[in-house]
Amino acid sequence: MIFLPSCSTLRRPQNMQEYQYENSPYESTPQPRHTQETLPERDPDQIGSIARAAQKVRPSVVGISTTTVLEEGFGYPAQKIEGVGSGFIVSPDGYILTNDHVAVSTEAEISVILHNGDELEGKVLWTDPTLDLAMIKVNATGLPAAELGDSSQLVVGDPAIAVGTPLGLQFQHTTTAGIISALDRTVEVGTERGQNFMEDLIQTDASINPGNSGGPLVDINGRIIGINTVKVVTAEGIGFAIPINVAKPIIQHFLEEGEFVTPYIGIVGYDKAIAHYYKQTDELVDGVYVVNMDPRGPAYKSGIRVDDIITKVDGKPVTKMLELRIAVYSNHVGDTIKMNVMRDGKEMEFDVKLEEAPTSK
Repeated sequence: MIFLPSCSTLRRPQNMQEYQYENSPYESTPQPRHTQETLPERDPDQIGSIARAAQKVRPSVVGISTTTVLEEGFGYPAQKIEGVGSGFIVSPDGYILTNDHVAVSTEAEISVILHNGDELEGKVLWTDPTLDLAMIKVNATGLPAAELGDSSQLVVGDPAIAVGTPLGLQFQHTTTAGIISALDRTVEVGTERGQNFMEDLIQTDASINPGNSGGPLVDINGRIIGINTVKVVTAEGIGFAIPINVAKPIIQHFLEEGEFVTPYIGIVGYDKAIAHYYKQTDELVDGVYVVNMDPRGPAYKSGIRVDDIITKVDGKPVTKMLELRIAVYSNHVGDTIKMNVMRDGKEMEFDVKLEEAPTSK
């Protein structure tokens, strides 16, 4: 995990908007059992592309209900906190990707509601609050896994379809459509752990409502291109999704090894795209700008310092945090990666041995 306990060390730009995560309070009233969707007999050529895409992805989308216990303290008794979100199946044997703020923690009680209405107990295997991603596992086989797309190939104006559980389980598998409104967006999100910058997000005007968190954003072919996460509180039609490409190496680790131990380099960095908020110059190079470091972390121990600009990992160009995370997460704890940085106009190379993230779960 990239070292980012909070971004309170950064000055907040005055023109940044307020955002909120899109999970919702749990509906405690009894919910109707969903049945397998029955489609009318229609000529496939007569079905709109959005309808085909939605039909393809919906069986892999799940509803997630969570229960956590808030310990007693300050004169208040222990309380149960319940919530609802969404997720999607990434393997037939029960791995489900969702948001960190939906899964809450590895101690949460999780119920997963499948497309056919079956309810299964889930277990949170891994969470990353910086990425706002989590992996849940259910004990089942033969599940309909979603097809993953390639978020690096997106173009502004492409169709985008959001599927999830807005407002409560009675609205499970709600489908909305829009377009890709922008790419590589950076937003500041307030969380229980502090302020967090989320970078390289996909912006869409497909309606994203409370409870959609963790559900998929898909392309016109029904392939998942993002994980729905936040929206602008004060505006309609501005929602954001995490690009699916950042989750691919994580998914691959789980499918091949049954676990993912988060590799850690120990930096706080940001893209050139927002560097102008903090650097009083127009002469900025492509790369990840290091603004804070863990002095006990692998990057610092290798010789990298604050104000360095990371430009390559293992010989491949890195222009933004998304690419840096993909490069780091594609490796294992204990692996050594080569990182090229620019310092005072000179290029330098460092060997960084990846360690386990302090909060790896």
